[in-house]
Amino acid sequence: MAEKKNGIDQALIRDLANILNDTDLTEIEVEQDDLRIRVSRAGNTQYIQAPMGAPAYAAAPAAVAAPAAAAPAASAAPARNPANTVSAPMVGTAYMAPAPGARAFIEVGATVKEGQTLLIIEAMKTMNQIPAPKSGKVVEILVEDGSPVEYGQALVVVE
Repeated sequence: MAEKKNGIDQALIRDLANILNDTDLTEIEVEQDDLRIRVSRAGNTQYIQAPMGAPAYAAAPAAVAAPAAAAPAASAAPARNPANTVSAPMVGTAYMAPAPGARAFIEVGATVKEGQTLLIIEAMKTMNQIPAPKSGKVVEILVEDGSPVEYGQALVVVE
């Protein structure tokens, strides 16, 4: 019987990690009932993305970390009003400027207008501009230039 913890089929995750190792794939995604699991390789570590709202689990090539490992990071984040938070619409790499060495699109304290580009997310060699959903003041920038972002991850707080 498959080993399950919190509704996550750990045997399935191990199988997916083994498939990555055996085939030299960089990413694999499986959808089963209402659960979607993506395992992708970043260096020597694989990351498993659970559905939005569920905790993400980090794993070494054939081992699964306990859900408690993700809990401290979540509890350390301050409570934010979701209406003021701009979230990533896709998985990719966040860039704060249009080109290396160029001035950043935004900085903390800056006033932005609705539709103004806040940052860029590169996904599959395509640069996607992330616009401000409303006018306001940039209170917090939650990602660093060149850092990977996940779908639904908070990027910027605009009040």
